Amino acid sequence: MAISFEKAFGIYPQSLQVRAQRAELIAGNIANADTPGYKAKGMDFKAALAQASSKQQSGMTRTNEKHFDVRMELNNGVGFRVPDQADTGDGNSVDVQVERNLYLENSMQYQASLQFLNGSIKGLRKAITGGQ
Repeated sequence: MAISFEKAFGIYPQSLQVRAQRAELIAGNIANADTPGYKAKGMDFKAALAQASSKQQSGMTRTNEKHFDVRMELNNGVGFRVPDQADTGDGNSVDVQVERNLYLENSMQYQASLQFLNGSIKGLRKAITGGQ
């Protein structure tokens, strides 16, 4: 009987991928906090996770190079965030405190997904080795 890793791991591999992308996005916002005219970017995690899951589960393939790749998205769920603060005069919409809190929250959720995935791996290992 074959083991289905997709069923065993669930959505956690996709969750880790989207969380890593979100961390890069937030880090980019923090890095550009002093850049005039920079607009803070955000990601709708639920939409991005649904998109990542559908890409993995989609059995569609291109049969001709002239066909559009329907699995490809242009923005990957990334958009501009509505600022919480008034414009500071330079057009930058990054609030460093908000970004730091979002980064911390995202990293904790990344760690939680990693722990769930690790638990699934341990369970599979135990099933394969017979609990030894």
